[in-house]
Amino acid sequence: MQQSEFPFILYGGDYNPEQWPEELWDEDVALMLRTGVNTVTLPVFGWGNIQTGEDLWEWGWLDRIFDKLEAAGISICLATGTAATPPWVDAKYAEILRVDPDGRRRSHGTRHTFCPNSPQFRRLSVNLAEQMAKRYGHRESVLLWHISNEYGNHCYCDLCSAAFRKWLEQRYGSLERVNHAWNTYFWGQTYTDWSQIEAPVEKGQRNFMGMLVDYDRFQSASILACCKAEAEVLRKITPDLPITTNMMGAFKPLDYHDWAKELDVVSWDSYPSRDAKPSETAFKHSLMRGLKEGKPWILIEQTPSQTNWQAYNSLKRPGELRLLSLQAIAHGADGAMYFQWRKSPGGQEMLHGAVMDHSGSTETRVFREVEALGKELKALGTTTVGSRLETPVAILFDWDNWWAVEHSSGPNARLQYPPNCVAFFEAFGRLGITADVVSPEAELSGYKVVVAPVLKMLKPGWGEKFTKYTEEGGTFMTTFFSGIVNETDRAILGGYPGPLKELLGIWVEETDSLGPNEQNRISILGKDAHEYSSELLCDRIHLRGAEVVGTYGCDFYSGEPAITKHRFGAGEGWYLGTQLGQDGLTALLSLVCQSAGVRAPLLSAPVEGVEVTERKRGEKSFAFVLNHSRAAVRVDLTGGPYSDLLTGSPVSGTLDLPPYGVVILAQS
Repeated sequence: MQQSEFPFILYGGDYNPEQWPEELWDEDVALMLRTGVNTVTLPVFGWGNIQTGEDLWEWGWLDRIFDKLEAAGISICLATGTAATPPWVDAKYAEILRVDPDGRRRSHGTRHTFCPNSPQFRRLSVNLAEQMAKRYGHRESVLLWHISNEYGNHCYCDLCSAAFRKWLEQRYGSLERVNHAWNTYFWGQTYTDWSQIEAPVEKGQRNFMGMLVDYDRFQSASILACCKAEAEVLRKITPDLPITTNMMGAFKPLDYHDWAKELDVVSWDSYPSRDAKPSETAFKHSLMRGLKEGKPWILIEQTPSQTNWQAYNSLKRPGELRLLSLQAIAHGADGAMYFQWRKSPGGQEMLHGAVMDHSGSTETRVFREVEALGKELKALGTTTVGSRLETPVAILFDWDNWWAVEHSSGPNARLQYPPNCVAFFEAFGRLGITADVVSPEAELSGYKVVVAPVLKMLKPGWGEKFTKYTEEGGTFMTTFFSGIVNETDRAILGGYPGPLKELLGIWVEETDSLGPNEQNRISILGKDAHEYSSELLCDRIHLRGAEVVGTYGCDFYSGEPAITKHRFGAGEGWYLGTQLGQDGLTALLSLVCQSAGVRAPLLSAPVEGVEVTERKRGEKSFAFVLNHSRAAVRVDLTGGPYSDLLTGSPVSGTLDLPPYGVVILAQS
């Protein structure tokens, strides 16, 4: 694996010159230089324009644009071009087309139509990557590799069924162990031969939750194998170039913790919806950052203004592009790039925003904002490159657990995993604290507080790990629907939350499920007692050493524990038995942080809509203060004096931020 600290903040984006006449290429390069673009990604969707038949290659157009960009000093994020199979491939090799969950084989069209277990797809995609590496991999302008594009969709074909059986045999060793893991004895569904196991199509075997989780694991691993096959040939030919592929935040089909192990640098595509909260975008940034233990990553795609594929494709308001780009950098990015440079003249994304509009004019709001941001990032130089965030708080996120939670047959159809994790992230943010989002496998000793929301699945060793962390002085917190199943989705016997009972000092007898319009009331005790609403699930909790922090106010379990705290070794174990709204969750986390000695940095008091993060490198630190509000705000600073790295202006005492305003503060 290669080190991936870049010589500048990557600024630019996808360039698809094959869509445009060559007469425009020189103009494009000149305008890129004007806007501060230093890196472009190409040819992401180039397969069909490079290889027009099994033995037919058209390199001339790519050679020419390569020469122009290189002569201008613009670096290349070189894509393998395997993101979409050309028509001739699908026409010649029908097995490549994947089968949907309903059991129907796809026809040619759109992207991600390939079966990851198709030998022909593996052969053809690896061959294209190899040809790309031999032709361009040693050119000085190439900065890194970009494999394929937004990998994703699962396949349910006969090839996948056969590969799934082999995967299961390697994982479990015997059919008897598979039957036990999935509890196939239920409804008399016991397998007596490997050939009886098929992909779980919608009208097939979908009664074993363990099977569904295993198929998700298998498909994620199968698709990753396609990426690894390309990466292997790239590393053989160009061993000094780092490798990435663009991820999609909290994307359910792929276990990005496994994927990140095979990449040199994490990159992802951020397209917040018009209704997305800043905390939701920040959560995804933190999740991507956590994939490589806090190493810098790349925002490799965002739109300069609007998308075209969401239900409501709003414009980014003036200043919002700058805010969202700098928010990514505030959360550890060393690149802020766009899809795409010039708006497509036709096709699915014809109306998707781009730096250059169909008008071809530079007198547009978007172009001016891209140009202004480019100047700021160029002036910032390498000041923040390679620096990392430091935070005393972590939220645990696990893909296997996500699949297990949402494949669960009960207890509540509205139970979803990521929103519960985001809710904790937002509540910490309302206290002025940015949380890391990391795998339960991560090293936890550096955190004062670790929260594991809705941790239904407890894998081997996790109970012991969390117990040791708490015994040694950490504060561990988990919630309802935790410690329910093991790694194969079999129930943990002996009472919930399984191996965490001793750490938390409780056991859960039963869980009430509330309907969409039902709520309970939770009284958080103490000298400043308050009552808050709760919904979704309500655990009935028995104390086994824990103390009561909050109680229910409704139903037959009114007055029973809803929130508990347990002194354990040198640390504390907290349990939340219901889903609190944001006000209640923020109040609870305030108590947790106060008990753990965690305080917000920089601001004397949190301000609604204002986000603060801190990146550090050695003895130097850089505090990002971002105003996500459409109104101007004033914040009171602690410490100082500071200087704003974006303007050079001195800052101390108070700070006035305009709508969507951002400052980067360094200690003077």
